[in-house]
Amino acid sequence: MTKRIGLLTSGGDCAGLNAVIRAVTYRATEGYGWQVMGLHQGTHGLLQRPPSAETLESSRIDAGLLRLGGTILGTTNTGNPFAFPRPDGSKFDRSSEVIDGFRLLNLDALIGIGGDGSLDILRRLTQKGAIPFVGIPKTIDNDIGLTELSVGFSSAVAVATQALDQLQPTAASHSRVMVLEVMGRDAGHIALAAGVAGGADAILLPEIPWHLDGLKAKIEAVKSGGRNFALVVVAEAVKTETGQVVRGSEGRYGGIGHYVGERISEATGAETRVTVLGHLQRGASPTYQDRLIASAFGVHAVDLVAAKKFDRMVAWRDRRVIDVPLAEAIAAYAAVRPDDPLLHTARGLGIYVGNS
Repeated sequence: MTKRIGLLTSGGDCAGLNAVIRAVTYRATEGYGWQVMGLHQGTHGLLQRPPSAETLESSRIDAGLLRLGGTILGTTNTGNPFAFPRPDGSKFDRSSEVIDGFRLLNLDALIGIGGDGSLDILRRLTQKGAIPFVGIPKTIDNDIGLTELSVGFSSAVAVATQALDQLQPTAASHSRVMVLEVMGRDAGHIALAAGVAGGADAILLPEIPWHLDGLKAKIEAVKSGGRNFALVVVAEAVKTETGQVVRGSEGRYGGIGHYVGERISEATGAETRVTVLGHLQRGASPTYQDRLIASAFGVHAVDLVAAKKFDRMVAWRDRRVIDVPLAEAIAAYAAVRPDDPLLHTARGLGIYVGNS
């Protein structure tokens, strides 16, 4: 009997998801002769009756999909099946309905592409339902443990770096300090990588406290050195000098860039402008690195199913694909470490990265 596996994307979208879908589909159908069912809108597709899904065939999954941002299966980052919201604001457990949806599709295994939160929920579901499961890490934040890279990170950094490239001429033309706020949740990987790659003068990270005096000194040093502009990158979860979290609408991170811009203007007298990249970091066409990582992850995930190695997550370490225990990967949150090589690089380049 032909094996039938399910594939879903869960959590926030990012570049490279479709490249994973392509790789999983091709490896499963052409490499093993299996059938692949693409599940719509993450676990929400399994809540519908009949379950919302489609058969994925290698003839449809061509190279054009490799270049496409987003996910053709759709995704969701709301509606935890273990605490699903009712219209009145209360919540109830629908996890058994998700598991029943898996059974209705007669699936032999499930491959889920998600961030740390999504993978945690998927693991709980598959453990409860005794569903063979393999996880693939994706997040622009690059904060999943036990893997050096996650699908989507490279493309988000590329967008942020390009933004710095495009802000620099305007900054120089108008003698301004340009502040760029980037995503990343509680991890500063995007800010650090883009800041180094984009020639920032200061990078503010959630992991390292900062003080206005240090930031002011850096900007004034740039000016005294004969340059009439400066570039500052701020991660969205950076706190104020007094340790306050800045949030925007619906309680999400956002607004710290404007706070920093105002403080710089007050302290230095410089004209400042603030750019908040927001979701531009998610929807780009994937970089070559994300395409490669996604392809390698997809192939290896299918091979794990074939080998009956479940409750595992594929990962990238030492320039190769490996697999690690899923529970350990979820537990090992990966923020910017004090010994991160890019921190050493940034400081070596004279970039202000807070007070350590």
